[in-house]
Amino acid sequence: MAVTRTFSIIKPDATRRNLTGAVTKMLEEAGLRVAASKRIHMTREQAEGFYDVHRERPFFGELVEFMISGPVVVQVLEGEDAVKRNRDVMGATNPADADEGTIRKTYAESIEANSVHGSDSDENAAKEIAFFFNDDEIVG
Repeated sequence: MAVTRTFSIIKPDATRRNLTGAVTKMLEEAGLRVAASKRIHMTREQAEGFYDVHRERPFFGELVEFMISGPVVVQVLEGEDAVKRNRDVMGATNPADADEGTIRKTYAESIEANSVHGSDSDENAAKEIAFFFNDDEIVG
C-alpha cells in the first residue's frame, strides 16, 4: 500500500488540557508520521471557511465558536492509507460510541469537544492540507 497524507486538527478542548503530545503520540504509535505541524489560534474567518460544508447545519455556529475558543494544532500526517489509519485511531465522532484505546474514547469531553478532527477522504485531505499549509511547510 502507498504512503499517503491526511490532515488532522487537535482541537481546543485537547490543547487546553495540554494533550497535544499525548494525542500526537497515539497518532505516531498508529503508524502515522507528522510531516508538518503548527499551533494556531483560528480566526472566525478561517473556522467558517474550513467548516463551510456545514454552514446550513444547525450546529455550524456552535462549531465555529468552539474552534475559535482556543489554540488548535493543525497537522499533516503521512503513512500507509493515512486517512483510514487516522480515522481508526481517532475513533467514532461520538466518544460514547468510540472503541477503547482510540483518541476520542480516551480524551474527548463530549461529542462536540471530541479532541480531534481528521479528513474523511484523500480528496478532502488534500483540500484541508492546502487550507492551512503551503507546500514548503510540509517537510515530511
